[in-house]
Amino acid sequence: MVLIGSFARVRLPRGRWADAALVGGVFALAVVGGMRPLMGEREEPWPVTVLDLAMIAAACGALWFRRRRPVAVALGALAATAVYYLTSVYDGPLLVAFVVALYAVAAQGLLRAAVAIAALSVVAVGIGTLAGNQDVNGVALFMLTGWLVAVVALGWLRHSRQAYVHEVERRAAGEERLRIARELHDVIGHHISLISVQSTAALHRIEKDPAQAGTALAAIKSSSREALRELRATLGVLRQVDEEAPTAPPPGLARIGELVESARSAGVDVRAHTSGEPEPLPTEVELAAYRIVQESLTNVTRHSRATAVTVRVSYAPREVRIEITDNGRGPARTAPGSGISGMRERARALGGELITGPGRDGGFAVRARLPHGNGASPQS
Repeated sequence: MVLIGSFARVRLPRGRWADAALVGGVFALAVVGGMRPLMGEREEPWPVTVLDLAMIAAACGALWFRRRRPVAVALGALAATAVYYLTSVYDGPLLVAFVVALYAVAAQGLLRAAVAIAALSVVAVGIGTLAGNQDVNGVALFMLTGWLVAVVALGWLRHSRQAYVHEVERRAAGEERLRIARELHDVIGHHISLISVQSTAALHRIEKDPAQAGTALAAIKSSSREALRELRATLGVLRQVDEEAPTAPPPGLARIGELVESARSAGVDVRAHTSGEPEPLPTEVELAAYRIVQESLTNVTRHSRATAVTVRVSYAPREVRIEITDNGRGPARTAPGSGISGMRERARALGGELITGPGRDGGFAVRARLPHGNGASPQS
């Protein structure tokens, strides 16, 4: 078991080291397989032997450039291999160099070029067979064709696999950027909106009513401190894993009271109601619910000109429903950057839905349904 674990920890060479290992391995195989002219009774003149060794070196050395010039390398390996087998009395394993080069062409996504080169090699060998070459018969030609088809298929399969993995990674990176952007929007937008409202109020009241101006400045201080705290927690997800930096737990429904107080400090009468039996929810549900309430209250203070807002949270066995209604300007609220699309994305990511529109008694309403019967671990 220890030996197996040791082999499991061995790292295969990558990049240039992998290229060097491949070239060296194929060259060693070809040289060892072509040592017969140097041992025993000679069956070919020395110039031919030297030419064959040069073809071995050329075909194997060309593999170093297979990533940058795959087609040229494959054609060069094919030509060197053809010269070797036409001139040498001995059969060595130099064909391996051509097979590796052909695989590289297909693995680069050049399927038509790989098929054309494979067909060219089969045609060339077929012509030699028809011309009376006793070393290759019809069965050998058929087997060679099968091998080359398999090599091209394996190379194309690798290319397809790499393309798929690249696309998955690209989508994952895009989703992560959107998630972080949405999180930053919700965190910064809410508190900056409150600071903007309170600073405007402070400017208007600083001379006529210094006491109320002081209250507004205190609210600005509280909102800015909370914004910095949540911003640090959000940026924590961008840190490297090995930093092990302590971060605060993500906000949830238990902290909706803080949002209510912040909105009240902006001059809006906010009332919160809870129905059903509160229970621990998965972390992603808690965070989505908190952000939906936060963004809704941000839109109220920024766009609606509302004086009263009601927040309702209803717990059910397998879902939680949230409703935020106000007495503002109603469905005419179409200011850009309101974050409604972000709220809807959060709900959809959990398999739920979010609906916005006019309230029952006028104003504007946001209604969200967030399922949580998904087996996720609850927030501790």
